[in-house]
Amino acid sequence: MHRFSLNQCVPANVNTDVVFTGLGNRGFICFIWVLNTMSMTSSKPYLIRALYEWILDNNLTPYIAVDALSPSVLVPQQYVNKDGQIILNIAPRAVDSINLSNEAVAFSARFGGVSTDIYVPCFAVLGIYARENGKGMMFEREAEPPPPLDPNPPKQGSSSQEKRPSLRVVK
Repeated sequence: MHRFSLNQCVPANVNTDVVFTGLGNRGFICFIWVLNTMSMTSSKPYLIRALYEWILDNNLTPYIAVDALSPSVLVPQQYVNKDGQIILNIAPRAVDSINLSNEAVAFSARFGGVSTDIYVPCFAVLGIYARENGKGMMFEREAEPPPPLDPNPPKQGSSSQEKRPSLRVVK
């Protein structure tokens, strides 16, 4: 019987989790779920964009369900339900200047005849689906991600107000 160490299979800087172990008819079987959290970004913004396009391609109306109580969400609070959620129609005919970025869904829409800027971070999107048939995807609730680390931290001893460049006349 051959014995091996997990360290022989997976680099030390990769988080691992054994998700199934068992004994098969040909010997020991071990499945390893490898999680590499250092290099992967959230798939949610990509899924939102893909489902948005798919719903529009099928001539349906895309709606998003939003956790309106999450930090950084800008929606008209008078339309939020008792569960802290709001459903938004994001069809091109209902919104102006929609932007589906990796960080947020942003657009302008009319609520009660008043143009309102809407900003929904992707972590606050609970789902996207077609109004007509409910086809789409719901997501698990996510906490606000930590802010990215500043690659250029301030230098020790420097003041917050740096010296402005100046010109002088040379004769």
